[in-house]
Amino acid sequence: MMYEAEYADLHEAVLKNNYPNLSRRELLTAVAGAGGAMLFGPAWLNAAADGLGPRVAQVVSETIGIDMHNHVHPAGTESHPQQGPPRRQEEQQQAPALSMAEEIKQSGLTAVCASYELDFAPNNKPGDARDNFLRWLTAIDAQLEKDHMRRALNLKDLQTAHDHGQPTIVQSVEGAMFIEGRLERVEEAYKRGVRHLQLLHQQDDMVSPLGDVITSAPHLGGLTAMGAEVVKECNRLGIVVDLAHARPETVLGALKVATQPVIVSHTGLDSRTGGNPRMAAMMKPHLISKERAKVVADAGGVIGVWTKLADSPKEFAENIKAMVDAVGIDHVGIGTDTDLLSPRVGQGTNRAWAALTGGFFYAVVDEMLLQGFTPDEIGKVGGGNFCRVFGKVTAGHA
Repeated sequence: MMYEAEYADLHEAVLKNNYPNLSRRELLTAVAGAGGAMLFGPAWLNAAADGLGPRVAQVVSETIGIDMHNHVHPAGTESHPQQGPPRRQEEQQQAPALSMAEEIKQSGLTAVCASYELDFAPNNKPGDARDNFLRWLTAIDAQLEKDHMRRALNLKDLQTAHDHGQPTIVQSVEGAMFIEGRLERVEEAYKRGVRHLQLLHQQDDMVSPLGDVITSAPHLGGLTAMGAEVVKECNRLGIVVDLAHARPETVLGALKVATQPVIVSHTGLDSRTGGNPRMAAMMKPHLISKERAKVVADAGGVIGVWTKLADSPKEFAENIKAMVDAVGIDHVGIGTDTDLLSPRVGQGTNRAWAALTGGFFYAVVDEMLLQGFTPDEIGKVGGGNFCRVFGKVTAGHA
């Protein structure tokens, strides 16, 4: 495929750029050991694990479970537009009203990277994107206060949330159109609690685009000069850079300037297209090759496997295994790209997920155990690998 040779050539350059004091062998050894340290306890064991056995409950209790890309939203705000129509009225009447914290807790996760799709808001003129983004942050502020929750600003916050059974969020945004050529707005977002910035989504920043996206024809030459400055500013401040939705040449540009590991929060391997041809065709531009995934991994990054193209926990675990086989157990995470938390929420386009008898993460852990993953490996994929990157990026920052 196009760019694969260039990705292969970039491996050593990326390693030297991000880890100048480590040899390749030393880097891989260090990375291999880091994710396994992310098993903590104790935490909550609740009814969401009913019927799945004590081993599942134990693994979940010892894992800082993280969804790297989730569209959980404050009450009264618009949900993920791609998740289909709202639940039927009778379903809403039968389902008890749960707080954001209760939703996360029932899922079995410790935290979600709560992302707002900025380019689905009405951004008609310069300034609108920033205003919409600030309104979203204000809505999240109110929801967190109502639910007695806090944002996780560093790894210690995630560990504390897990140890005390107090769910949290890592504040994220999908598409950085709010920047509009004003680099100081990255720090403004940081001061409002943003610690995870996905540079691109589907529309360009109308003032100063950051890079080419996968769903449009390339026209910017990959990462733009402004995009490079944003990556550097995120590295300086302590914000995780997310390259989901970025074209291959954009990813290459970001890896060349980044001094911290990056993530691709939600994608899947292009070799696994699932059993639904229509969905596979629609999702194809969003998928990643083994070669591109590996260069992100070699730079210390993490690839999040989404629930698209997986109509059951079994298929989802199989997709996780395929990604692990491609890049290694230390570089794979979970990024659902849904508002999927507990079964009460429903699973959007993934119909079979709605039959879950327990929380999402419980079901995933159960299936991963059935497919031969060890508890330590589940700890890495379930959140430890993200924690390693999050800890490295935010180290030394408030």
